[in-house]
Amino acid sequence: MIDRRDMLKFSAAGAIVFAARPALAQTPAKPRTRIIFLGTKGGPRVGVGASNPANAVIVNGTPFVVDCGMGVSRQLVNADIPIPSVKYIFISHHHSDHSLEYGNLFYNAWAAGLKTPIQSFGPRGLEAMTKTYWELNRFDVETRIDDEGRPDPRPLLVAKDILDDGVVLQTADVKVTAFRTPHPPITENFAYKFETPDGTIVFSSDTAYNPKLAEFAKGADVLVHECLYVPAVDRLVARTANGTTLKKHLLESHTTTEDVGRIAAQAGVKTLVLSHFVPGDLNVTDDEWMQDVKKNFSGRIIVAKDLMQLALPV
Repeated sequence: MIDRRDMLKFSAAGAIVFAARPALAQTPAKPRTRIIFLGTKGGPRVGVGASNPANAVIVNGTPFVVDCGMGVSRQLVNADIPIPSVKYIFISHHHSDHSLEYGNLFYNAWAAGLKTPIQSFGPRGLEAMTKTYWELNRFDVETRIDDEGRPDPRPLLVAKDILDDGVVLQTADVKVTAFRTPHPPITENFAYKFETPDGTIVFSSDTAYNPKLAEFAKGADVLVHECLYVPAVDRLVARTANGTTLKKHLLESHTTTEDVGRIAAQAGVKTLVLSHFVPGDLNVTDDEWMQDVKKNFSGRIIVAKDLMQLALPV
């Protein structure tokens, strides 16, 4: 029997996406540039369905991880990406569902044999978070260095706070640009643009409706945008003790599916990928996620699933 993750999948809009482990007698050559949607559920709660927010961009075999929600290490393993092969980590903002496994992702790479540096980038506070992580885990780390002969991991995690919009990393293959976008009450929050040999990818981060984000994503080949489905929010708050406060927060700090369509149309992107679903733990169909997007955007739409991959060029 072929596992569901082994099956090729085709979106209704015609974009070819595929799972992490193709069920073929001979594995075909992997695309030079691809996105892996490691975790697609918005919010901090851990459940039995989709994993918490995380993505990977793979360019010429080098993984760039975008956000580190709980489960990111396991999802990299499930996607057949060796954790020690990760070279760069980008944190969009310091909500726990985007950064809670940041330190542990690096630790798991070290435990699996990491010997080369990982560079990390994120809003102000990432450098302090990194320092604190090593203080919290000093006993374990130093015990394993002495008892198991492991290299000291602390110099291998090189963290850098992002203070302003602009280019934060440039390699031979990829240029990464950060763009501040509001996620009330958080202001230290960045969308990221990856310019690769095969096209441009933009990750919106969590964000309130922001027309300036369309300018940042102008002409992108792929826009991965968070989305909020209002009817599902209403169902969620109806069963939640703090429902009124929660609804106010969700509506003020996220982008409705209708407004996501506006951003994609204004940006003129080739492919829009919906991810970071809010709410992320209620049953909403793909058609429901897309129906209001289509009011404003007539291009290709993909509803992301955990471990789905999208190859560039699209």
